[in-house]
Order: sequence, then C-alpha cells, then structure tokens
Amino acid sequence: MTAEGAQVIAITPSNRSLLERFTKEFGPYPFDLYGDPDRSLYKSMGHKSMAKWKLLAKAGKAYLKGGKKAFLPEDEGQKKVVQESLNTQDIYIQGGSWIFNENGEVIWSHVDESPEDHASVNELLKQLNK
Repeated sequence: MTAEGAQVIAITPSNRSLLERFTKEFGPYPFDLYGDPDRSLYKSMGHKSMAKWKLLAKAGKAYLKGGKKAFLPEDEGQKKVVQESLNTQDIYIQGGSWIFNENGEVIWSHVDESPEDHASVNELLKQLNK
C-alpha cells in the first residue's frame, strides 16, 4: 500500500504455506505480507524472543480472564490457522515497526518487548508526518 510516499509491508516469521492460509482466513490486507521463516531478518534487526516462562505466564493470566476465547477465534478456519501457528511457529519472537527513508535508511523504529507492546497506528502516522 502506498500513500503519502509511504509503503506498508508486513513481515512474519511464518512460512509461505501458513502465511497464505492466514491471509485467506484473516485477510485481505491492504498491504503485502512476507514470510521470514528462518527469522534471519528479525534477528538482524534486533528483534527479541520473549522468555518462554514469561509468555506462558501472560498466556495463563489471559486464559484465567477469558478462557479459550482469549486465544482462539470462534471462526473454524481462523481457529485452525491459530492452532497450527501455536504448534509450529516461533510464538516467542516479538515484532516491531520500522520506518525507512527513500534511501533505505532507518529513520524510526520500535522493537516490541512483549505481545502488547506494539507501536500504535497513531504513533506510526505521527512519525511518518514528521
């Protein structure tokens, strides 16, 4: 997606097959999605893997508050994709947001510390409008 000179892409630590099923069940998206199954890009950009115990503690707390609905969508197709992801993907690696200039230089970044630590859309827009 390109607007105001910016292009948005999403990179996931998933393989092509799972990414295609995810897009089919949860999409379509107004931007391109790419897979990085060996996580080489994630690692080179400083993304972190959350400690297993810490993520499991957060998951336990969410489960106690919301039960299975805290993790699994009600839609059967979406539920299957999420279950496969939980069983086969690196669910500990954390994401982030990066803004590059037209020369490919990083002008702003946010590396997530935890699943809820994402840069907001408003923050991204604020950074793009600087």
